[in-house]
Formats: sequence, C-alpha cells, structure tokens
Amino acid sequence: MNRTILSAIALITFFTTFAQEPLNFSKVYNPVVPKTITFANQKIDLDRIDMFERLDRELSSLTYTHGSTLLTLKRANRFFPILAPILKENGLPLDFLYLACTESMLDTRAYSPAKAAGLWQFIPATGRSYGLEINDYVDERLNIEKSTVAACKYLLDSYEKYGNWESVACAYNAGNGRITSELSKQQATSAFDLHLVSETSRYMFRILAYKLILENPRDYGFYVTEEQLYQPIECEIVEVSTPISDWVTWAKSHGITYAQLREQNPWIQAKYLKNASGKVYKVKVPKKESLYRSSQKKNVYNPSWVGK
Repeated sequence: MNRTILSAIALITFFTTFAQEPLNFSKVYNPVVPKTITFANQKIDLDRIDMFERLDRELSSLTYTHGSTLLTLKRANRFFPILAPILKENGLPLDFLYLACTESMLDTRAYSPAKAAGLWQFIPATGRSYGLEINDYVDERLNIEKSTVAACKYLLDSYEKYGNWESVACAYNAGNGRITSELSKQQATSAFDLHLVSETSRYMFRILAYKLILENPRDYGFYVTEEQLYQPIECEIVEVSTPISDWVTWAKSHGITYAQLREQNPWIQAKYLKNASGKVYKVKVPKKESLYRSSQKKNVYNPSWVGK
C-alpha cells in the first residue's frame, strides 16, 4: 500500500475519531458598555442605538486586540506625565490624551501612509502651519513637547469654530473643512449626528473606548504590574545652538550611544545638523541610571493600572 493511501487512511481515522469530541473553547466575554460616559466634562448618553453600537464595536476591538492595546497602556505610563501638563497648561481637557492614543498608540515614531508623523500624527503642511520645523535634518512632529503644544493650538482653534469637543475630535481626523461642510449640509451641530465615512464615524468612539480601558484596564482584562509599565526616562537637557557635524560623536562625548540619542530625540533626522540660523534645540541626554531597569525610578501614573 503506497504512502498516499496510507496518509488518506490516517486522515480519515483522525477526523472520524476526533470530530465527535466536544470542543473546549475559552469563554469570550463582551466588554460592558456603560449607559453614559463623560468626555471633556460633557456627559454623553449612550441610550441611542447607534451611539451604543459604535462604542461597543470599538471596545470589542481594543479589548481583543490585546497586543496593541497592552502596548499603549504600558507606553502611557511613560508619556502621559509629559503630555498631561502641556494639555492642562494650554487649557485642553485631559481626555485628549486618548486622542493621542488613537492617533499613534503612543508610538513616538509612528508614520502613516499619508505621511503623518509622531504622537499626534501631523501631516507636513499642518505641522508647519503650527510652527513645527520639518526638513531633512529636523522633524519637530516627532518632538514630543513641541508637537503636543501644536496639537493643543490646533484643537483650541477647532473648538472656537464648533463649540463642542466631539466635533473637534472628528475634525482632527477628517479635517476642519470636511466637518464644517458636513455640519452645514446635514443641518447638524454635533459630529455625533453626522453621516461620515467609516473611519471618521468610528474615531470619536475609539477615543472613548481608550478612555474606558485606560482608566480601568482590569475591568477589560488587562493586568500589568508596576515592573511591566514603561517608565519615564529621566534626561538632562543640553541646549544646542550651533551646527553639529556628527551627532554620533556628539552622543559619545555626552556618554551615550547614537541609538540612545535618537531614541530620546526622534526629531533628529540625520547624522548632522546644519543650523545656519543659530536656532536653539533642546537635546535630551538620558541619565545613566534611567537607562537600566535595575536602577531607574519606578512611578505609576494611574494607580488603577496596577491596583487590585
């Protein structure tokens, strides 16, 4: 009897033997959608069917896309302490932290097919219009502090136009021109009432889903310890106002590797800096003790992330 026939008999035997066995699937729990949620001090009623189902979709997606959501949670411990004070100083509700999560999953090097970059995903034209330098040597869309200030200005300009934060958030995704046009055409005052392309229609609800999960991750099955959260990197700030002929040599002279320099300063885009204008750049040099898990300080931004 040849091997092909033997293989066929083996497969038939396997399926007839095990097909009758009960399958032991793990239980899959649907995340709980609250009756209401507060965003930017505004209470949002989720009784309306479309509102409920849109949030249910995003909660289900983020809850069961474990890897991406878990990474965002761990990165939040590093970046929320930087972002939150800037939002507060500029008069933005802290709930817009979750817009940054939605835009980039808090990946400082996030870069989209549409050439949007950084935590806040500015495209070049918009970034430049809000004062960010973008060229072959410097891309301040990847400067955490400067891009966050620019995002605040953009969001506040939108709020002056719309007067509600949900429309502001949708405009961040689709552009002010599109949302302004659709509000007029559809005779609406809130983006919640607009018929929009799927990505924009989902956008505000993904922000709300991130808020629910990151405020109480254990309610959605995410368990991390203090040791597993990504800690803020403590840095010395060195002001540079001259050209730099070789960032590699510069990094070595400050006791770090070129890779460590670029990790903390992703806005650096080349191995040298022209800087003919004498502009002052604030370069982060990580402290040695902050680069090692055994010696870095441990901080938890939100106690509920590791609480029982």
